[in-house]
Amino acid sequence: MTVFNPVYKVTINGVEYQSSILANLTITSGRNNIYEQAQAGYVSLELINLDQSNVAIDINNSLTVELQDSTATFVPIFGGSVVDITISVAELGNVAFAQRIKIIALGALARLPKALTDGVLTQDFDGDQIYTILSQVLFNTWQEVPQALTWTTYDPATQWQDAENTGLGEIDQPGNYELAQRSSSRTDVYSLISALATSGLGYIYENAQGQISYADSTHRTTYLAANGYVDLTANHAQGSGLSIQSRAGDVRNTITLKYGTNSTSEVDAINSQSVGVYGQLAQIFTTTVKHSADAQDQADFYLELRAFPEFNFNSITYQLTNPEIDNLDRDSLINVFMGMPVSIADLPLNMSAGTYLGFIEGWTFKAAYNEISLTLNLSPLAYSLQAMRWNDVPIVETWQTVIPTLDWEHATQVA
Repeated sequence: MTVFNPVYKVTINGVEYQSSILANLTITSGRNNIYEQAQAGYVSLELINLDQSNVAIDINNSLTVELQDSTATFVPIFGGSVVDITISVAELGNVAFAQRIKIIALGALARLPKALTDGVLTQDFDGDQIYTILSQVLFNTWQEVPQALTWTTYDPATQWQDAENTGLGEIDQPGNYELAQRSSSRTDVYSLISALATSGLGYIYENAQGQISYADSTHRTTYLAANGYVDLTANHAQGSGLSIQSRAGDVRNTITLKYGTNSTSEVDAINSQSVGVYGQLAQIFTTTVKHSADAQDQADFYLELRAFPEFNFNSITYQLTNPEIDNLDRDSLINVFMGMPVSIADLPLNMSAGTYLGFIEGWTFKAAYNEISLTLNLSPLAYSLQAMRWNDVPIVETWQTVIPTLDWEHATQVA
């Protein structure tokens, strides 16, 4: 039994709001399912100002929300910029009044649909192309640095490579798929980055600090091999509403994948057995993958993924203040991130054979007085695992540590 009383820290434009009471907190991050790229993270919160102190909050101010874990360490659970502020009178008395300050903030991905680029790219790997575009948007040029800035007021710990970084996180480089060159054609940055990520079978995401990052196609396989699963139990989750779902609408048994410069070439993949059972259910994927062999690999992957219906979690919710959750599991949930591998045991009969293995795709924190819950959106393990590339295997690995009965066909990861 571990008692947990949530303690928050809200920092806006470098100012910590500790004297104000935090109320009605909702944070949403990630994506709803494996078939789409992540959307901008979202936070809605209210601060109750009891002492009429000055509240200097403006649009575009940076905002971070942190939650204290079992070691009394504050862990970032959201980072973004303020987009909406509402100040109203909450309570009125004879000698004083309280103000309710409602704030809405969005993560860094919200900037990309409003940023335009000509998108000129040389033939390169997916991670390198994504870095090229994002660095143009998220690194200030010399001319964009404020004119009044002096060296004495600049953070002395800042490294030159990270100076004037306004939101670029970890980018897997070079990536795993070589993509075709792109000539000048005006588009918004989010559409271009999403297309490049999809072409590389990877995904963009926001980290806990609100920075834009990119995970390539083997990112999850490599992380799982190095770190293993976060082990959870369904006995600690909210039982009411817990469900899995299988949908005919997810089935695709005829895949056409366009590839090459301007996506003018195409390859096909068909599962005749699935066609015989469900009829033809086709989909076209448009990519800029350069080589036909890679394009065929991707088409075969999509077909294997979707030729037959799979059961998937709609969502699962944990009350972090539940005393039955131990500190290790609670801290792991507080540190949730997109792509976290989880093993959920003790599921009811007829649900994933009692244990569910998968990855976290998105999540929602909801807080009320002395309570906070975390709802997870998950995808099955098979939807994400890509075979490790040779250079993904840890350099300290030796042949004698690999399972001797593992055959080459099934060697998707080495750990």
